[in-house]
Amino acid sequence: MVRATLVVATAAAVALSIVGAALSSVSTTPTLAGTVGPSYSISLKQNGKLVKTLKAGTYKFVINDKSNFHGYSLDGPHGFAKDFTKITFVGRKTFMVKLKAGKYKYYCPNHESTMFAHFAVK
Repeated sequence: MVRATLVVATAAAVALSIVGAALSSVSTTPTLAGTVGPSYSISLKQNGKLVKTLKAGTYKFVINDKSNFHGYSLDGPHGFAKDFTKITFVGRKTFMVKLKAGKYKYYCPNHESTMFAHFAVK
């Protein structure tokens, strides 16, 4: 009886280890927080700091669009272009994006000449 209990406990521990490893790999995807509006402002932050340089890889973009007259777009190397939110959208959207080495520009497509910033991926 003790031996059967030990086998079940060991199997449960192994299963929990596998599940824990799978969940931890999902949660290690870095998160970038993008905000546009409600005034004429746009930003991209990681851990509360403006993004200037990132390592190549996959990132979770969480975009908060606070105005129906702004949008949030990202352009990058080799023709990369992603419109996260359109001009009339207000709310939050989440995207997984693989960034490759190069220079990127995030901007409001309605006010691109004044609402933009750049960052590099190495």
